[in-house]
Amino acid sequence: MHSGLHSLQHQTRRQLFRDCGVGLGKIALASLCARQGLAADGPFTPKPSHHAARAKRVIYLFMAGAPSQLELFDNKPKLRELDGKPIPPSVIAGQRYAFIQPDAAVLAPRFPFARHGESGAEISDRLPHLAKVVDDIAIVKSVHTEQFNHAPAQIFFNTGSPIPGRPAIGSWLSYGIGSDTDSLPSFVVLKSGGALSGGAAMWSAGFLPTTHAGVNFRESGDPILHLSNPPGYDDRAQRDSLDLIRRLNERRLGIAGDPEIRTRIDAYEMAYRMQSAAPELMDFSSEHPRTLELYGAKPGDGKAAFANNCLLARRLIERGVRFVQVYDGGWDHHSQVENGVIGKTRDTDQASAALIQDLKERGLLDDTLVIWGGEFGRTPMVEASAALGRSQGRDHHPQAFTMWLAGGGIKPGITIGATDELGFNVVEDSVHVHDIQATLLHLLGLDHERLTYRFQGRDYRLTDVFGKVIDKIVA
Repeated sequence: MHSGLHSLQHQTRRQLFRDCGVGLGKIALASLCARQGLAADGPFTPKPSHHAARAKRVIYLFMAGAPSQLELFDNKPKLRELDGKPIPPSVIAGQRYAFIQPDAAVLAPRFPFARHGESGAEISDRLPHLAKVVDDIAIVKSVHTEQFNHAPAQIFFNTGSPIPGRPAIGSWLSYGIGSDTDSLPSFVVLKSGGALSGGAAMWSAGFLPTTHAGVNFRESGDPILHLSNPPGYDDRAQRDSLDLIRRLNERRLGIAGDPEIRTRIDAYEMAYRMQSAAPELMDFSSEHPRTLELYGAKPGDGKAAFANNCLLARRLIERGVRFVQVYDGGWDHHSQVENGVIGKTRDTDQASAALIQDLKERGLLDDTLVIWGGEFGRTPMVEASAALGRSQGRDHHPQAFTMWLAGGGIKPGITIGATDELGFNVVEDSVHVHDIQATLLHLLGLDHERLTYRFQGRDYRLTDVFGKVIDKIVA
């Protein structure tokens, strides 16, 4: 009795919990699961939503670098009248810009516009393919943000904060409602068109468990490094190794109680399951030639990277992936905006429209939300700098820009919002970045004010303390 008491006196609390058969790790994990609403059978298990969802999944086409709304969606005849003249001082009072003086001359839209479809939506002649599906989309011409540099603006759109370290939209969805697949990640990232200013912070899980982070698929070869086994390493040997590693990790979890060990366990198992699912996913040979032609997809062709990614996005959501982020860089046209827009629309217009058409034909558009847009807009004034070798470009413009949405509970064939006659400020139906985020969550059955996570003593949410659902575009 005395020796037993002496033994207990020299035990740590962690050893006591472990030896009594409960385990500190089990207590910690149970508490974590209860607090976060995580199901006991895995972090990706589908979870109940706050209200009936209109969409089950999201494909977000993010045009990194900021497309010029004045060349694509927001036709301004007044700019044609004032082309080459200084913008009125009253318009730009108190404004600051990254690379131009506020009193720079007006630059007229570089392309003609026309109305299309039964909706009569007005878009540029650089979007001939989108013109064919314009009755299936909702155009929002009144988006604005406070961020006027690329990295913070891109991170802001993706995480709700301009400062790195917050969870991305896809991570919030993975945490909030789980996944419909156990063989692929809940949140997948696809890239084309060059570097991204916001970097990996845009698909980080932030302070959420890292198991909810976006998985960045490579642009060529295996989508994930080391997905294929080396020669001589068969499935049985791999399974035996994973089982041993799992037992060791679970033992460590029971001792340390670190939830990141659970993330490590889940990552090993996900990688194992992906070895079966990913090769089939990446193999486009089962696609009808007409489908490849519709997108302009050419597997293995880097010039068709965006088209390939749009088709891959459709294949991912068909297999249960919750959120696919398709980034296309190269939209930052500080010089020669006309040539820049010609190049980028040639790369992206066909595939963007094909995605809408393909989803619709397959009966997937009704419960798939598609979003298209960049981090901010471009100025009505010209950017020209001999020192920087720039001419006929446009600077960053956070005050007003255009996005479009389709499917998943969005009213089709409508245009909302308006800017003033110079395309400078929003004058009707103002839509903030947090409003886009709130609407996205709403359509997937989540109340943006109730989807929270406690971190460092307070509850956080994607929309911070802002945001409202854009009722005018919700069907």
